[in-house]
Amino acid sequence: MTLTLRDAFEGELRDGRACRQAGDLDAAFRHCERAHILGQRHTFAHVRAHVAMLGIGVARRDVREIAGQLQRIVAALVFSGLWIPVGNTGGASVSAFAPMVIPADLSAILAADAAAAAGTAPPASKTYRATKGQNP
Repeated sequence: MTLTLRDAFEGELRDGRACRQAGDLDAAFRHCERAHILGQRHTFAHVRAHVAMLGIGVARRDVREIAGQLQRIVAALVFSGLWIPVGNTGGASVSAFAPMVIPADLSAILAADAAAAAGTAPPASKTYRATKGQNP
């Protein structure tokens, strides 16, 4: 995960927490969906996005969202490294298997991350070692 991707992912979760604390659960959930899109290829980030959505489901007392997120947390642990539906927003109101259109701003971040992973990123690009939690 590149530093840019990690920062964008963390920023979406941070903005989601701020919206949740302000009582705007709809905006908080949208930020979690954006974090989900950014983090779904990285197991720990993917799970964190679903845990954040679960928290909003609990705050809303939304049984469908709670049940859906519990299932998706388990699936994220198992399948993140194998297969993901690209662009899927991760909420219980959408199919867990449906690929979706990625917003342009997130698409650019994901493209840069993919280029870095393929070794085609500019030399100034730094990567984040998610498995070790340290910068190279």
